[in-house]
Amino acid sequence: MNKLVIASNNAGKLREFAHMLAPIGIEVLTQSQLGISEAEEPHCTFIENALAKARHVSRLSGLPALADDSGICVEALGGAPGVYSARFAGDNPKSDAANNQKLLADMQDLSDRRAHYYCVLVLVRHAGDPQPIIAEGEWHGEIAHEERGDGGFGYDPMFWLPALGKMSSELSHEEKHAISHRGQAMKVLLQRLRSL
Repeated sequence: MNKLVIASNNAGKLREFAHMLAPIGIEVLTQSQLGISEAEEPHCTFIENALAKARHVSRLSGLPALADDSGICVEALGGAPGVYSARFAGDNPKSDAANNQKLLADMQDLSDRRAHYYCVLVLVRHAGDPQPIIAEGEWHGEIAHEERGDGGFGYDPMFWLPALGKMSSELSHEEKHAISHRGQAMKVLLQRLRSL
């Protein structure tokens, strides 16, 4: 496999994937480059949504496809926003700033700030692949009381990492890729790809 399509239009995710796949010589195309629309994400689990996105893009491109479904899960909110992380504050339009403000408002009176990012990656070699490659990662931290930092995307400006004394948005790209949920999942995926 020397070429695959990323089943996402999220600029932050696309940068991360291109950076992480470059060392093994896989050419990364995006679904928007090929004029492919986003897939529906009707499912209540990350894995089902990622699989639906990967199959959709592979079917329309005729190429292997890699999809991710990820989000932030807050303990005190029963795992919310979870699969709805990208559209927590609505999707007309989707907005990281609005999502962050809604989460801060929902947690205003909560003392339990524990949260984790979760990522599942699904790679299909073709649309009907009966054995998709699946990799997962979790990244634990806390939701801060206010935003800080200007790096990253999504909930990064409020994802506090007690062990590092930093927000996710204050990490360099290299630091983030080494420890993030997506970085962890990608390491597992790359190991699987190298063993094929």
